[in-house]
Amino acid sequence: MTASVAGIEWPTPLDISSGRDCLERYQRWSAEAFVTADIESLLTDRSTFIDELLQRLWQQLGFDATELALVAVGGYGRGTLHPHSDIDLLFLHSEPLDQAAKAAISSMVQMLWDLRLDVGHSVRTLADCEREAAADTSVATSLLEQRFISGNADLEQGLRQLIHNRFPWTSDQFYHAKLGEQRNRHQQFHGTSYNLEPNIKSSPGGLRDIQTIGWIAKRHFHTQSDESLVQYNYISAAELLELRECQEFLWRIRFALHLEADKKEDRLLFDHQPAVAARMGYEGKGKAAVEAMMKDYFNAVVDVSELNDMLLQFFAQTILSSAKDLNSFTIDANFKVLGQSIAAQSDNVFADSEHLLELFLAIAEHPEIGYIRAHTIRLLRNARRELQAPLSDEPRCRELFMQLLRHPHGCGLAFELMHRHKVLAHYLPQWAQIVGQMQFDLFHAYTVDEHTFRLVRNLYRYTTDLGAEEFPLCASIVEEMQQPELLYLAGIFHDIAKGRGGDHSELGELDAQNFGLQHGLAEADTDLVAWLVRHHLDMSVTAQKRDIHDPEVIKEFAELVGDLQHLDYLYCLTVADIRATNNSLWNNWKATLLENLYMATKSYLQQQQPSPQREMRQRIHEHQAHAMALLLSAGFEAQHVQELWSRFTADYFLRHQPEQIAWHSQYIIAVSDDELLPLILVGDENRQGTTELFIYHLEHEHLFAEVAAVLEHQNLSIHDAQILATRDGFVMDTFVVLQDDGEPLTDARHIERLKQELHDVLRGRRAAPSTQRRLPRRLRSFNVTTKVEFMPSRNARRTTFELTALDRPGLVAQVARVLQQLDLNILTAKISTVGEQAEDLFIVATEANTALTEAQCTTLRERIKTMLDDA
Repeated sequence: MTASVAGIEWPTPLDISSGRDCLERYQRWSAEAFVTADIESLLTDRSTFIDELLQRLWQQLGFDATELALVAVGGYGRGTLHPHSDIDLLFLHSEPLDQAAKAAISSMVQMLWDLRLDVGHSVRTLADCEREAAADTSVATSLLEQRFISGNADLEQGLRQLIHNRFPWTSDQFYHAKLGEQRNRHQQFHGTSYNLEPNIKSSPGGLRDIQTIGWIAKRHFHTQSDESLVQYNYISAAELLELRECQEFLWRIRFALHLEADKKEDRLLFDHQPAVAARMGYEGKGKAAVEAMMKDYFNAVVDVSELNDMLLQFFAQTILSSAKDLNSFTIDANFKVLGQSIAAQSDNVFADSEHLLELFLAIAEHPEIGYIRAHTIRLLRNARRELQAPLSDEPRCRELFMQLLRHPHGCGLAFELMHRHKVLAHYLPQWAQIVGQMQFDLFHAYTVDEHTFRLVRNLYRYTTDLGAEEFPLCASIVEEMQQPELLYLAGIFHDIAKGRGGDHSELGELDAQNFGLQHGLAEADTDLVAWLVRHHLDMSVTAQKRDIHDPEVIKEFAELVGDLQHLDYLYCLTVADIRATNNSLWNNWKATLLENLYMATKSYLQQQQPSPQREMRQRIHEHQAHAMALLLSAGFEAQHVQELWSRFTADYFLRHQPEQIAWHSQYIIAVSDDELLPLILVGDENRQGTTELFIYHLEHEHLFAEVAAVLEHQNLSIHDAQILATRDGFVMDTFVVLQDDGEPLTDARHIERLKQELHDVLRGRRAAPSTQRRLPRRLRSFNVTTKVEFMPSRNARRTTFELTALDRPGLVAQVARVLQQLDLNILTAKISTVGEQAEDLFIVATEANTALTEAQCTTLRERIKTMLDDA
């Protein structure tokens, strides 16, 4: 293909207007051709098209009268160019440049910029190239892929000889430099290929990893041909074919992404995923097309990562001779330890498929092992292709798998490598179904299999010193478990049915039961694992959406778990699950909620004849006694404290910790004049890693709405709220808030601004702010149906409703304004966000302190839906 094939003829002379017209027509042509054309042909044709443009400009600007050479370097030098990729040029010269040559270079670069091409350029002599390449591996790498465009061919040939004969980096140095670059790049993406908004170029397993393999090999073998690498036995023909198939798939996604974004964009953002999937030819309703495309993407990058690991190891071992003087000892007839790696003793080791499982059991038994030797990875990959049935069909493999789960180190590195090298997918057919399975939402940061692996890794961390320091309660519980392998199994199966349709908890429960039967587990053990899978979300939901200060809620949850064993397993599983979902989801606030629920439920289960009312009274007494001790030690008189507390309701002492009660009390006692109100306290007395905002004020209509508006104006989000009143006409409202990044508010100036604005608004000196922040970029790709559902309430004077809506900025403030308009008061708010979806619980009452009538409920639902859906 050439420009003429696209129906485009370059005008003579070429100006900015005609040049832009040609480029735009070519862009339209390539977008249409993308549907059916071979991707490599499209990329090389675009490179040729730009070559023609540059050659015409070279002649038009009089470069033929100079001794310059124009050379393509970097990605453009490879001859594969995406719609908005950089065009990297080297103006090569031997003699000092005269003014005419400098002016021509400046005119050419400016012309290309005016044509809206993303051009990078350098002007160097051969000596400059050698010096710059010696100082910077990125320059050296770009020169490895140089390609002649126009001008003095002899000069360009001199550059080619320089690169071949005097490349300033030895193979060893170049290998270590590129390996270091790759490791640093991977760290920017948390070391995983499974980010749901991946960078097609730079994420682990992306195009850059393929290029890294080629750069290192080409430097050593002095070749521009990938096929020659097969001749050097650096890569097999099958591996080269697989690598090319992955590369072409990633090329197609990147090409479609550039077309869709209409700019240089390598991040496959949620905004672009539906349109890119459509361009790629994926079909399906709703999220189906995106999830199908991303499943193929994740499978491709996992293959690239495995090949990258293996081939870079081969380079180190065979070319750099890194295997010299490694300590070696035999494990058994099949495997040996070589340095920090495990290696096969023979090439037919995996002819017996049970040895695949023995490989990972050996890794668990030898903590000095850090990775699998490259040749053994190649053997493992070949063995995977030969498997005709799941490994779990074989009795010996089932025995070895259970040995691995029961081994103290089995779910550490061994499980990670078993997942990474797809043996787990070949063991469990259900796991194979979730490999690369994404969830098109903002709640899950990883694919289902990666999330599940991370959950199991979190469970394993409880058994390590670091995990015991981070999660002492979980660590102490797991240490006492007689069968921790049941916890690992619950982790493996908890999400294994996602993507099949139906309730994944129920389907996963059935999978767990079948696994127990197949693997000969005791009936009670199978039942426990299946129960954990069925109920793995219940503890999180109860902690975050229910009032865990209500003894009836604790009683109901305790009856669900039934005994301490189920509670212990469920608590450890829940903590690991939340932490494995995404990096921003876990915080001390959630940790405290779960631990409080665990301790309250444990206390209930340990009582022979538990009474919620007696438990409540006991907790109130303990909180008062502890708070009193704190206040007395601070110099307060018991009589003054008792006088203050006589104005408080029992609910206040039930819902606050002793440290909070003492903190509030010492400041309220100091308020001698109502004119000093409102009292506004900001801190973290409960040490939950959040910011607590406490407001003590005269009874104030719609205080919640005004506070919510101020918090929204200050870019703070409400996560919990308790609205309580004293017996004599004061309110004591507690808000748990966080900044947008999930961190507590610690900046002293920001805290003072918050206090001042709250004081001015609550004293009526200024109106509550009504600013509406823009919807964040990531939320614009999602639609969440607004739902208002009213729930049964134990208190006949209260109405409880749950709001499900898109988690837009200021959502709580908007709801509060609707309630204010309807003269309704918020008594409690539980704010929960599940990715892009808000699932908030509100308890409200009328101004007459009664529940809402059916007509009022209908009006409230309609007002909220109208406000949010029209926003």
